[in-house]
Amino acid sequence: MSKTTPVPTPPRRLILAALAALAAAPLLASATPAAAQEAYPSRPIRFVVPFSAGSATDTLARVLGEKVSSILGQPVVVENLPGATGQIAASNVARSAPDGYSVLITSNSTHASNQALYKKLSYDHIKDFEPVTTLGTITLALVVNPSVPAATTQDFVAYAKANPGKLSFGAGSTSSRLAVEMLKTGAGVDILYVPYKSNPQAVSDLLGGQIQVMFADISTTLPQARAGKLKALGVSSAERSKLAPELPTMREAGIAGYELTAWFAAFVPAKTPAPVIATLNKAMVQAMGDQSVQTALLNAGIEPNSSTPEGLAKLVAAETKKWAEITKAAGIEPE
Repeated sequence: MSKTTPVPTPPRRLILAALAALAAAPLLASATPAAAQEAYPSRPIRFVVPFSAGSATDTLARVLGEKVSSILGQPVVVENLPGATGQIAASNVARSAPDGYSVLITSNSTHASNQALYKKLSYDHIKDFEPVTTLGTITLALVVNPSVPAATTQDFVAYAKANPGKLSFGAGSTSSRLAVEMLKTGAGVDILYVPYKSNPQAVSDLLGGQIQVMFADISTTLPQARAGKLKALGVSSAERSKLAPELPTMREAGIAGYELTAWFAAFVPAKTPAPVIATLNKAMVQAMGDQSVQTALLNAGIEPNSSTPEGLAKLVAAETKKWAEITKAAGIEPE
């Protein structure tokens, strides 16, 4: 008859260790996903701009990006995707991963005025995005090629009336386009619209005489005007700009009720986590409050500001309604 070999009993300390490990297993399992998540930000952030290099939006993105990079400790890369009045860039960000690494630095073109100018857009400015913060406002300046015999807005209106359909204006943003459309409606003049991917391109053709007039950001137009290459006639705001106090408003020139200013803001893709949005908001608000950033932006014609995400959401709603009213008053049918 064979004998059964007894199984050795493990030492007490090993039994206790095994029991402790089993008890801790559920806790470790539940902690693993959180531990696996990377802290934001842990890699470069992309600022996507709907307009070309040299535009006011591009200038703002680069000044802001440099400061945000130093605050968050990660590089900020500015990517220009001009065209289709901002639709290309907006669609790109809307379809990006909602992780805070793709940020749309844009203007009212993509998030207020496009909605009135087009029957169908390649993105939904509400459903496809989460608001982060406002970034600033800018006044537009009315400028003409030196060949146009006008020293004031009144002179220009008189010349345009005497030459209906012979003048053309360029615009690379909806703000620039609607600013001239409002002038056309208010003054009763006929000027041909020529679309551009971005305002700097339109300014180049204005300098060359291919177009005769445009409304564009002060930062884009005033350097050329002060160098004598263009003639600046007035500004689009209700009051004179502190950055160009010598230029009268359209109201002063007799265009009743005329007022139009552009604004800038930051958005991220829909479903971006709230903590990520909060981190971006905090960094951008801090950056916009920095004296060096404010000086750089004011020198570029941009008046900096910031807000909560909720504040930007309210602005978008109000401005969407406002731009729809402006477009309707100008008699523009959505394309």
